[in-house]
Order: sequence, then C-alpha cells, then structure tokens
Amino acid sequence: MEKLHGNIMELGSEWEMIKSENMVILFNHHSPQELKDISVVHDGEVTQDVEAGDVLVLHETEYEILFVGDKANETLRELGHATFKFNDESNADLPGTICLQKKAIPDLEVGQKVIIKTK
Repeated sequence: MEKLHGNIMELGSEWEMIKSENMVILFNHHSPQELKDISVVHDGEVTQDVEAGDVLVLHETEYEILFVGDKANETLRELGHATFKFNDESNADLPGTICLQKKAIPDLEVGQKVIIKTK
C-alpha cells in the first residue's frame, strides 16, 4: 500500500549539496522559496503514517526506512516535509528526521516519482 505517491516538481538550487551529505529534504510545492532551494519539491500527500519497515522509492531505487522521528509524520502531513538521512541509523537527534538504509542516492529529475509504501 502506498502512503505517499508524488512527482518531483522541482530540484532546489542547493539540492546537490544536501545530496552529498547523504540526505534528501522533501517539501511540497506549497512551501516558501527559501525552503525549496534546499529541497526536492513534490506534489504528493501522505495518506497514512510512515513507519519503520516501510520503503522509500526515489526514481527506481528502494530504501528501507529504519527510523521515523516523533514529528516526521506531522510535518509530512502539514508541509510534505521530512529530512531523509541515508545512514543505516535507527535513531536521530532531530524529530523530523527519517533514517534509511545507506545506499547511493540516484540522480533525480523533475517528473520522477517519490513513493513511500509498505514493504
């Protein structure tokens, strides 16, 4: 079951720098421009809470979600926002963070899919 299904609408001017830190910052297309500059901007909406064990799909690459911060589901619903860290960790200091298995982040392009689904 898909919990978020969206399309990439914009890649912020700082997106490659964030990617080099093994992170992806998502925001929806209603966000202010200063947030879009660091983000992968999408048009999806969350239909159910994201949980550890779910899968993030960027383009055609799947990543297991290992940890979901206390505020991540709230910010995903309100702003389409979460910070995804590809670090193999099962905890994070910031409550809006989602940790995933550590694998290379693909080159992303406008029009590609962003999906979060149950395993």
